[in-house]
Amino acid sequence: MAVSPAPQLSTGLLLAMTGSIAFSGKAIIVKLAYRYGVDAVTLVMYRMLFALPWFVLMAWWAGRGKAALTRRDWLGVVGLGFCGYYLSSFLDFWGLEYISASLERLILYLNPTLVLVLGWVLFKKRITHRQGVAMAISYAGVLLVFGHEVSLAGTHAALGAFLVLLSAITYATYLTYSGQMVQRLGALRLAGLATTVACFFCILQFALLKPMASAQVPEQVLWLSLLNAIACTVLPVLLVMMAIERIGAGLTAQTGMIGPMSTLLMGVWLLDEPFNIWIIAGTLLVLSGVFWVTRPAGRVPS
Repeated sequence: MAVSPAPQLSTGLLLAMTGSIAFSGKAIIVKLAYRYGVDAVTLVMYRMLFALPWFVLMAWWAGRGKAALTRRDWLGVVGLGFCGYYLSSFLDFWGLEYISASLERLILYLNPTLVLVLGWVLFKKRITHRQGVAMAISYAGVLLVFGHEVSLAGTHAALGAFLVLLSAITYATYLTYSGQMVQRLGALRLAGLATTVACFFCILQFALLKPMASAQVPEQVLWLSLLNAIACTVLPVLLVMMAIERIGAGLTAQTGMIGPMSTLLMGVWLLDEPFNIWIIAGTLLVLSGVFWVTRPAGRVPS
């Protein structure tokens, strides 16, 4: 029996909102884990170790009955997994050692604008006047929050913001180059394969850089990493994919604007992060700019 448009829309919006809130919880869990003295290399290793079985299952499920990957496909999967999930995740975790969860989420939320910039630099795609103004609004919001945080944390905040910005750039690079592979392999299969590759890179990084004794962490870190892997990594990937199937990528992206606000509120509630006019104003500017970047041109307001 066909699903009517209204339930389809409401279900898609609920999936998108839940996925965005789950994604945004990652930064909160990472900041909580850092209170136990663990480092970024160890923490990202445990997150991906616990997520690995689920991503392998996802790749297998999405690839049932599909053609085997060619050598070119595998090279693309490895490259995208390295850039989009391994390097991006590690830089993000590292940056969170130095900045608040709220600023981290705002910087990562610049992804749509970074994709536009990369398209302009790499493929000479034109950036419209409307998109340019929207990008300027978004970056002004990040700079507002960043300036306030630098005044409190000093140069450490600058280092953390730079690392998270690099994380956003590497993930935007993944988005920029993944388009053709998504068409060939499907979004769920590509996500499962690329994240599986990233898991192995994270585990390998730990094995190369850390003594095995570093794997002995407080029990709380293990539980937080398990929660991060399932509730803030695997589950939101599935929820967002399901939302895109129902309401499309554009509306899913716009619904995801709830993410920075949920990070802000959870940071205040769980981490005692500041909640002031600078952070509120910066968040509203970022959300406004990203909304105009992701909103199709020529749409008449309803």
